[in-house]
Amino acid sequence: MFSHFSVALALLSPLVMGTPLRRAMQVHEALQSTPSGYTLTGAASPDTVLSLRVALVQNNIDGLIEALYDVSTPSSSNYGKWLSKSDVEAYTAPESETVDAVNSWLSENGLNATVLTPAGDWLGIDVPVSKANEILATDFSVFTSSVTGATTIRTLSYSLPSNLIGHVALVHPTITFPNPSGIKPPIAREVSTPAASASDLSDPCAIVKLNGTAMTPACLQELYGIPATPATVASNGLAVAEYEYEYAEESDLHTFLQTYRPDVNPNTNFTVLSIDNGTNPQSPDDAGLEASLDLQYTVGIATNVNTTFITVGYNGDFLTNLLDTANTLIALDSPPQVVSTSYGEDEQYVSASFATTLCNAYAQLGARGVSLIFSSGDGGVSGNHFEECTTFNPTFPSVCPHITTVGATTLIPEVAVDFSGGGFSNIFPRPSYQDAAVSAYLTLLGSNDTGLYNASGRGYPDVSAQGVDFEVVNAGEVLQVSGTSCSAPTFASVVALLNDRLLASGKPTLGFLNPFLYSTGASAFNDITSGNNTACGTNGTLGFFTAPGWDPVSGLGTPDFAKLLTAVGL
Repeated sequence: MFSHFSVALALLSPLVMGTPLRRAMQVHEALQSTPSGYTLTGAASPDTVLSLRVALVQNNIDGLIEALYDVSTPSSSNYGKWLSKSDVEAYTAPESETVDAVNSWLSENGLNATVLTPAGDWLGIDVPVSKANEILATDFSVFTSSVTGATTIRTLSYSLPSNLIGHVALVHPTITFPNPSGIKPPIAREVSTPAASASDLSDPCAIVKLNGTAMTPACLQELYGIPATPATVASNGLAVAEYEYEYAEESDLHTFLQTYRPDVNPNTNFTVLSIDNGTNPQSPDDAGLEASLDLQYTVGIATNVNTTFITVGYNGDFLTNLLDTANTLIALDSPPQVVSTSYGEDEQYVSASFATTLCNAYAQLGARGVSLIFSSGDGGVSGNHFEECTTFNPTFPSVCPHITTVGATTLIPEVAVDFSGGGFSNIFPRPSYQDAAVSAYLTLLGSNDTGLYNASGRGYPDVSAQGVDFEVVNAGEVLQVSGTSCSAPTFASVVALLNDRLLASGKPTLGFLNPFLYSTGASAFNDITSGNNTACGTNGTLGFFTAPGWDPVSGLGTPDFAKLLTAVGL
């Protein structure tokens, strides 16, 4: 359960055991068939207890999103006037009639609920399969991944009493399945001799220019003009979110700083925020490659910015972990102004209702001035990682229009790397802020790839950054790591340093970035016009190519810090 809000719902009346009322049921969400990669094993044990989340319909989510775009658009008179926590809750708190309807339903069925958010728009219930089947008119079953052999309990459809339609947005997890391949780590390889010697050269990017390997903080600073001077504003924060038992070792960070940032205090540390009983054990055996990468390249680039390591305990459902992370941050009075996440899921495994509801949670954070940065995935157009596909598979949350998604480049001069995830959502329509940029690309694309993607969907990534052979210290060893997992913390660090300059000048932080990026900020990026992310079809020949301006491989391009300073008015 979501540990921060374990009190009972105040508006729920005391439960009275009795015979549930018989109500007309209406199918609420359904899949046409078992998702690819899964086989139906059999009925779930009736005694198995399910932890279900019930999303109540928010009273004015459209108003919240309108407010989000108003405060995030540079041409608006309200630009940068971020909403308060209570302002956001006023948009998201369910109407009293919604609470009453859900109260009645739970009471009739003898169920207790836990409030999961300050606004009361998410509830948690623990219910045995037999009862869940009854109240949702469904059949929860065991499904087995044909890739990993892991099992999960889900259903292909569920229903709600007709009087709850318009009051309950969804019940989760029901028809949203985990990725059958699991969440894969970034690509890594050992290096026999640490190439950190590049930092001793007059050109910190010398080795990268020579053979494309050994990316270091010094090279990123040189390449993008990122300052090495320490940040000065104590209230400025940057966080990295970690899942799937990924832990960051303080000793590895200290070694990394001594090696790659000798100008920084080697004892620089980080704050830990636990969600879903997440831990961060300090043992070389527990060192996680993803965690090491994310933490070392935020602390190592965003000099002196207060950094938080968000450790999320794995509960068997990555998407629930994502939801709990969002809701925890929403509940904070002062969440970190930048949050970087290098994890994602194939959109095809996520129900449209869940994707929309979680994306709206990100809108709440954006409206409060938080920049949410996500990697775009490492499978080109094939999904989260290179896999066979006959149509392009976008990734989630990368496709959410209320976050900023980062693709990957390589080499110097830069080209888009082939694993850079990008494309168009099949759930979210194209947001207005990218209409001009995406339309221009589609005109150049013409009839190529017709039928393989949704031309009216939200395009991603938004921007990109280097993503190949980042030097990382993991369990005391130097490894080179590749993936958009490298790109996201790099770009997040740039945003955190811009925020520091803005706050020091008495200005608001950047918050939700995209309306700025696609307007006044667009000229502050290095346009990437070489490379592709082809990964589908015979021998992976189908996909997108880069082009002048925005493209679904490298986005708007890679950051130029000096130009970004000018674009934000500094």
